[in-house]
Amino acid sequence: MQVIVENGGLLTTVQDLGRRGYERYGVPVSGAMDAPALESANLLVGNDPGEAGLEITLLGPTLRFEASAVLAVTGADLGLQCNGQDVSTGRAFSVRPGDVVSFTGPRSGCRAYLAFAGGLALEEVLGSRSTTARFSIGGYQGRRLQKGDVLPLRRSVETLPGMQRRVLAQEPPEPGVRIVRVLMGPQDDRFTQAGLDTFLHETYTVSAESDRMGYRLDGPVIEHKTDGNIISDGIVTGSIQVPSDGKPIVMLADHQTVGGYTKIATVITVDLPILAQCKAGDRIRFAAVDPDTAQRELIARRKRLRALRERLAAPSAKQYRIHVGAQTFDVEIEQWEESSCTTKST
Repeated sequence: MQVIVENGGLLTTVQDLGRRGYERYGVPVSGAMDAPALESANLLVGNDPGEAGLEITLLGPTLRFEASAVLAVTGADLGLQCNGQDVSTGRAFSVRPGDVVSFTGPRSGCRAYLAFAGGLALEEVLGSRSTTARFSIGGYQGRRLQKGDVLPLRRSVETLPGMQRRVLAQEPPEPGVRIVRVLMGPQDDRFTQAGLDTFLHETYTVSAESDRMGYRLDGPVIEHKTDGNIISDGIVTGSIQVPSDGKPIVMLADHQTVGGYTKIATVITVDLPILAQCKAGDRIRFAAVDPDTAQRELIARRKRLRALRERLAAPSAKQYRIHVGAQTFDVEIEQWEESSCTTKST
């Protein structure tokens, strides 16, 4: 029960929801850059939301299956195909031994997530299967996938109940400038009023010097009162550092655990996926919100995930009681809809 990597793509790694509780030892959390996309993909194939899958950046891999499996791809539209035919993202579909899943290239977004029903048979490192390539830990041998790798599946799965219902509506990223909401601080008092106004009213562009560790942004310089140096303190995912050159850096999944630059603000949790789906050249603008707004938005996101889970867990078959003479039979009838990789959804 395995998957052969015929082409690893640009940057394909195994990720779950991260390695928490070890930051005090200098170990990054890592995990999926777009956590809701990974969670949704897992739910579509009947997994726990935090199960490990593949995070695929821009140019996807080519995977040949040696066992039956049920898959789902969410997040960015990177041109998903199976056996050379287009397949819709945001739905569960089946593959058979010999089928080849590939990607033609980005159509919208930056990162897609591929979940396998039953999950990958990989060992946890410090409680997570997430790849932290900088430390060579987790995932598949602590690195990105490459040609010749063999991914072990926990089990072979031919189909799942209610395949026709395992569909998720996905909206592509909005074109133009994307608004990213932030909580100001903790060192926003180290900036002039002009610097704060620049940060909140100007547009920034994701530079080519961006990766899972952080995004460097090009745009107007943010003015400090003195300079951008502080005694090193803790960093969280979404922290926006501004060094003395006045150019912001948004810290992301693989960020270091401490840093010595002023942090003007922190991206709220629910808007981190917006950044995860940005690629070099995309434009963003920051907007300040209060903690109550950030918490309400996070609660709302969790409710949407729970609603998806409940919808997919609901019985898909209709139940009937049939009387034949003196005998009574309880039966279930489920509508069958082919959902293999060679069947396009409408």
